[in-house]
Amino acid sequence: MRLSAAFNSLKSSNLISWKKTGTLQQTLAGCIELTGKTLHSGKVSTVKIWPGFAGEGRYFEFQSKLIPASIDFAQESPLCTTLCKDGYKIRTVEHLLSALEAKGVDNCRIQIQSLDYEDPEVEVPIFDGSASAWVEAIEQVGRKEALDRCGNIAEKLAPYLNEPLHVSRNDSFMVAFPSPKVRITCGIDFPKVPAIGCQWFSSAALYDSYEKQIACSRTFCIYEEVKHMRSAGLIKGGSLDNAIVCSASKGWLNPPLHFHDEPCRHKVLDIIGDLSLFARSGSQGFPMAHVVSFKAKCFCSPVFSSSFGIYDLFVIYKYSSK
Repeated sequence: MRLSAAFNSLKSSNLISWKKTGTLQQTLAGCIELTGKTLHSGKVSTVKIWPGFAGEGRYFEFQSKLIPASIDFAQESPLCTTLCKDGYKIRTVEHLLSALEAKGVDNCRIQIQSLDYEDPEVEVPIFDGSASAWVEAIEQVGRKEALDRCGNIAEKLAPYLNEPLHVSRNDSFMVAFPSPKVRITCGIDFPKVPAIGCQWFSSAALYDSYEKQIACSRTFCIYEEVKHMRSAGLIKGGSLDNAIVCSASKGWLNPPLHFHDEPCRHKVLDIIGDLSLFARSGSQGFPMAHVVSFKAKCFCSPVFSSSFGIYDLFVIYKYSSK
């Protein structure tokens, strides 16, 4: 089943109600421009984020093509979240979208370009492997109320979960409970990597705690898997400067960590970025729910883990609505 089919079922499902948040849609107060090396291709790309009109949401502009940051255009791919339209692909969008969602930038135009102007694929820069660069840039330019093309303000909506739903596979699961606030609880388990082991992280006020507790958590990988990933054409731009690397036998190769449970917190960062793809027309993407996951991979989680993904959660929406 395609992701777009699952999401279309979600939009018409009685599991979700779109309700007013009591706030107005926001956009950036100025333009952001950042350039950096990318994780998988190793190429350099430049991202310019412009203020957007209310009701138009977040969307990418690449090679004169407009690609909405929507689940309708999400494509499953190893080790990153990819948006695809008409053969053009934008990879590793999860950290940027996570920051935009958590910081309340509901509408914006994201221009992206690499040095290869004929390449139909481009990747968002990785920076230090976290979302800190994006959060800092957003804080620097600030936000403002978004106006539509007629000069009118627009109320912000949020998807409210009406009843619990869950998906599981072996010892992995993802559950979402109706909640008046956005909450997330995440668990990971790497029994063969003692330095990581089993970790849990929970945030009761997700958007309030994002900047200090989640955004600075960096992507991580297992040292023994690096050769396999590179032979698959991945992480060509990966280094100790843009990821924390852990060896099953030697532990962390580039300490110190920002938090003792930094890998788990980074999973939360990724989940926020992926669930931001629920957003439509300048609405909130992350559902008003308490999302609990254990060993549940997002589109961007390691391809070597034997777990299910958020894709399965979208599919559950479809079959629960029948």
